[in-house]
Amino acid sequence: MPLTEAAGVRPAVVAPARPAAHGARGLGRACAARSSVELKAFFRNKQSLVFTLFFPVLLLVVFGSIFSGKVEGTDTDFRQVFMAGVIAAGVMSTAFSGLAINVAIERDTGTVRRLALTPMPKSAYFVGKLVRVVVTTVLETALLMGIAVTAFGLPLPGTAQRWATLGWCLALGTAACALAGIAYSALIPNSRSAAAVVTPVFMVLQFISGVFYPFDKLPLWMQNTAALFPVKWMAQGFRSVFLPDSFTAVEPAGSWELGRIALVLAAWAVGGLLATMLTFGWRGPRVR
Repeated sequence: MPLTEAAGVRPAVVAPARPAAHGARGLGRACAARSSVELKAFFRNKQSLVFTLFFPVLLLVVFGSIFSGKVEGTDTDFRQVFMAGVIAAGVMSTAFSGLAINVAIERDTGTVRRLALTPMPKSAYFVGKLVRVVVTTVLETALLMGIAVTAFGLPLPGTAQRWATLGWCLALGTAACALAGIAYSALIPNSRSAAAVVTPVFMVLQFISGVFYPFDKLPLWMQNTAALFPVKWMAQGFRSVFLPDSFTAVEPAGSWELGRIALVLAAWAVGGLLATMLTFGWRGPRVR
């Protein structure tokens, strides 16, 4: 007879380990469910749709109709340069501005706190946000490209290599801006001030990153400041996709610097992830 039974003590019952596949399936279902909720909430919110999706489209139509002529020192139409830049601004609009404001609102209304108290894996919350950002970013990029090509003569990428560059630049830029947006939401005190805290950053980075004006014509201090942030590098990457290689004559480095673009965007993605892990708070106001 076991010693524990002789002493009148029932032996501890060890529950069998749950198969890893079951846990992975459960996490996958939770992520899929949360992603579905995020997408439905976004597309049903008309204000979010207008600000996030159609603001860059408005910029494209207005400024594309105003600007004309060649960029000094090149044979490239200025509208093509602007349209490559506004695609980068569109990525920032959906992945940074829209996400930072959305997270701040959910934290202020207590949604984040309530979700933290449910059985839902916390990682599913972030996966849902990233899926929402990826879907809306791809949709907006396709919309901007469609308008730019049909209305303003922007040429589509002419080689498989340029399409590949478009893909990885879009993916890294989206990841960098999204993770930076979630981390930046920690600086937003409440939902009422969200737009006021986020929009100035969004607008300033556009102006100093070569979206509205050829980057080489900006003051050197602006160029150096913009080089610290991902928008400048996304815009440069998209210029390498849509503009002729001869345009590198007016690029500050004299080349597209594709390797550096990938490195900077990846560094921002990793930095945003670390900042999110360190600063994200699940404690919102207590909501009954």
